[in-house]
Amino acid sequence: MANAATTGGAGEERVDRSTNPWLVAVVVALAVFMEVLDTTIANVALRYISGGLAISSDEASWVVTTYLVSNAVALIASSFVAQRYGRKRFYLICLALFTIASILCGLAWNLPSLLIFRMIQGFAGGGMVPVSQSILSDSFPPEKRGQAFAVFGIAVVVAPVIGPTLGGYISDNFSWHWCFLINGPVGAFALVLVYLLVQEPEALRKKREEMRRQGIRFDVIGFLLVATFLGALELVLDRGQVEDWFDSTFIIVTSVICVSALLASIPWLLTAKNPAVDLRLLATRQFSSCFIVMLATGAILIATTQFVPQVLQQNYGYTATWAGLALSPGGFVTMVMMFVAGQLSSKVQPKYLIAIGAGIIAFAMYDVTRLNPDLNFGFFVWSRLYLGLGLPLIFIPITSASYAGLRPDQTDQASALINAARNTGGSIGVSIASNVLAHREQWHQSRLVEHVVPSDPAFIETMRNLQHFLMERGSPMADAQNQAVGLIGEQVRMQASYLAYIDVFHVLAVISACAIPLALILRNIDLKAGGGGGAH
Repeated sequence: MANAATTGGAGEERVDRSTNPWLVAVVVALAVFMEVLDTTIANVALRYISGGLAISSDEASWVVTTYLVSNAVALIASSFVAQRYGRKRFYLICLALFTIASILCGLAWNLPSLLIFRMIQGFAGGGMVPVSQSILSDSFPPEKRGQAFAVFGIAVVVAPVIGPTLGGYISDNFSWHWCFLINGPVGAFALVLVYLLVQEPEALRKKREEMRRQGIRFDVIGFLLVATFLGALELVLDRGQVEDWFDSTFIIVTSVICVSALLASIPWLLTAKNPAVDLRLLATRQFSSCFIVMLATGAILIATTQFVPQVLQQNYGYTATWAGLALSPGGFVTMVMMFVAGQLSSKVQPKYLIAIGAGIIAFAMYDVTRLNPDLNFGFFVWSRLYLGLGLPLIFIPITSASYAGLRPDQTDQASALINAARNTGGSIGVSIASNVLAHREQWHQSRLVEHVVPSDPAFIETMRNLQHFLMERGSPMADAQNQAVGLIGEQVRMQASYLAYIDVFHVLAVISACAIPLALILRNIDLKAGGGGGAH
């Protein structure tokens, strides 16, 4: 696959730029926007999906996580497959398969069918993002790649923000099925434009022929080991709380499979001739720091996009549409900041921008810990605005920083790993937040119930006042007493829920803050060279 290093320098081979590169950027961004949108569009529709398919809310959450995991797994293979069989051909196949799978998701008749189609959708989408980055890298000269990746960044960062709003509106006014069906016409339109406008560099055709002559094959074993590790890890994180962690045979067996796959993959990937994942990249300070920062960023982006609408619907009584609208202003700020970050990335070292972005995000998460029943719509809008300021300061600079010092043959792997980090981080972030929420809600409820005892003066006074209030409205004394107990129990549950969500946002704030020192240990890059060769 053509990359930053092969497109910069004296003997560079580029695509024919007779087509306006900005037109290519918009077309590619449209396809990526559609793909990334599907990571979150179903978030606020989960309650509708749960009711429509007669499943629990926990089962419905698999609609999100299965997509993220399959997407991350596909990212690992995308680099080689695109090189071996042709970038444009691979991109068109992925886009077509994604569009068909989206329609099938909208037509799903039960949970297993929906999860299967979501997995197909995730696999297809996983191949689109890194190839999109490579197309952009080849379409623009090095000095303009920062602005080009700002357009790409808008799709990657704004789509998860718009997703809940669009998904909420569709679910409230139409049906959750249309959250997926709308990809049909958009995908078909993008497919035609990609076919007509995107070109493949001659260097890629030569490399493909050379790979065929040398008989280079895909590392199936390495890929299966990594896929098993990621899939098992997701199962453990998703089902741990429900299955009571290591008191469950299922969790123990899945954990053993997860660890075994990881341990087996390390020596294999280090010794394989053409490994599915280049582990040596993760052994370098520069790339490993970028990888971990992207994990944390993905965790914050996806977890907040799921849990802010969730708390608004559960604790504040918002509809799915209004819960999604609380995130929308942050999306517009992110859109503007993407262009600002694109300009700054050519003037300021990435490590400083990433550190500032992580600090802003940590503040945004800490600000949400002021959660209480009296908060209005504006509070959640402002909290998302802060997040929208910080995210672009990470996404754009980290692209340049992660490719600094890499050899030309490593950039495609780097692209796949960085994108896999974002999706894997999102999946892990959702799982961690879900477990913290469930565990801390139980803990807070246990502590609060300790004060709800007949000997407690405050409890006695509250019961008396509630009974008097209910009796004045026509309830018999016996019924009023039972109703009062029920109301107090509901208040205890709600207070425990608020406190648990506060704990979730505390954890996300800590995760964000940990990214600051990781950013500062990154080395300086050559800003004039487009970040050490550009970025995918």
